[in-house]
Amino acid sequence: MIIKRASLSRRTVLRGLGTTLALPFLEAMIPSARAAEAAARPKRLSVFYTPNGMTMDAYRPVATGADYALPPTLAPLEPFRSDMVVVSGLGHPQAAAFGDRPAGHGRSCPAFLTGAHARQTEGPDIRCGVSMDQVFAAHLGETTTIPSLELGIDQASLLGSCDINYSCAYTNGISWLTPTVPLPVMANPRDVFERLFGDGEALDPASRLAQARRQASILDYVREDAARLSGRLGAEDKRKLDEYLDATRAIEKRIQRAATGPQAEAGGFAQPAGIPAEFAEHVRLMIDLQVLAMQADLTRVCTFMLGREISNRTYPEIGVPDSHHMLSHHGKNPDKMAKLAVINRYHMEFFAYALKRLKETRDGEGALLDTTLVIRGSAFGDSNDHDFMDLPVIVAGGLVQGGQHLAVGKGTSMSNLLLTGLQLLDVPAAKFGDSSGPLAGLARA
Repeated sequence: MIIKRASLSRRTVLRGLGTTLALPFLEAMIPSARAAEAAARPKRLSVFYTPNGMTMDAYRPVATGADYALPPTLAPLEPFRSDMVVVSGLGHPQAAAFGDRPAGHGRSCPAFLTGAHARQTEGPDIRCGVSMDQVFAAHLGETTTIPSLELGIDQASLLGSCDINYSCAYTNGISWLTPTVPLPVMANPRDVFERLFGDGEALDPASRLAQARRQASILDYVREDAARLSGRLGAEDKRKLDEYLDATRAIEKRIQRAATGPQAEAGGFAQPAGIPAEFAEHVRLMIDLQVLAMQADLTRVCTFMLGREISNRTYPEIGVPDSHHMLSHHGKNPDKMAKLAVINRYHMEFFAYALKRLKETRDGEGALLDTTLVIRGSAFGDSNDHDFMDLPVIVAGGLVQGGQHLAVGKGTSMSNLLLTGLQLLDVPAAKFGDSSGPLAGLARA
């Protein structure tokens, strides 16, 4: 006798006291083996952005194809060599001045995901183009609860000019919903967690701190529902559910520790509650939140800025107390170039962490990385020259032919890669930005 279980909806959630918690993909959500074969796992997009360019000599591989050596900056990515493609030679022609006044960051940053030329203005009349991530989000429609997630480490700059002659809106983020609407990044992990799993109640900082002190967990509210659901699941699904709930609890605890630490109560210009005091913990927490959101299929589109363009952050924890932006204008000074390369490698370690998390997180029969298109890049190659025509781009995930260094012809627009990315994500796009066609050699055969 064969006992058939009723399948769960892909939109099943745990509920309790005004709280809902989405679930990861479970086998019980597949009604039959035949349906399992027909159901494609969802494709996702993750963009990882670092500011202020690169020391290209320490970044760019010498050889092309499969037999290339990873230079010092890329060394942290060795475990993911087969999962990624280093693409060199891409540029953004639309980041050129075209008669506008000088301002490299103000034009290159907004062009990164749009392939469009930013209007020169310090006022509210900003204009650029729709970014590639938002084209994908629009294609997905209402498939997920959250159309896209824009994360960052730095709080947005105040209104006004950040790069000479250009509004701060051009350097605060990389996602553009429309040509005139840039999407702000969220930098506070607690805000992100509440957006993903909260009940939508807007809490002031004092209330958030009080809530954190109570150590209340959303898992406490959904415990009974989780127990009932667990009784309906097979052994493998129970393991997946426990793993997901454990990850959610761990992130909650990290946010609570940050919220109740000394920085949460300091006066003056204290960090908002929920932002860890340590940069590295802040970055890892934001990456983990992104992975959790994708695992629960709350969103399939994430962008993450490791720093706002023109960031002046210092990194004493790795022996570089100098301003990042100032070092990026090194004037060919060997000492400054060496320090910039140290920062570049440090940032690459966080990208390696992001790939590790995507690769170790289960999604159906495989890993999240298998069906995620990951794009890592910067708005500049050589930062000293504001070189926007030789960008340090890496593409990773199961949708691309990994294990290679792909060098393209000088002058090839980054828009060609963005177009290829959209097509890999099943968006029926024939053109994007100033593209001339898909980028050959990137898609998995």
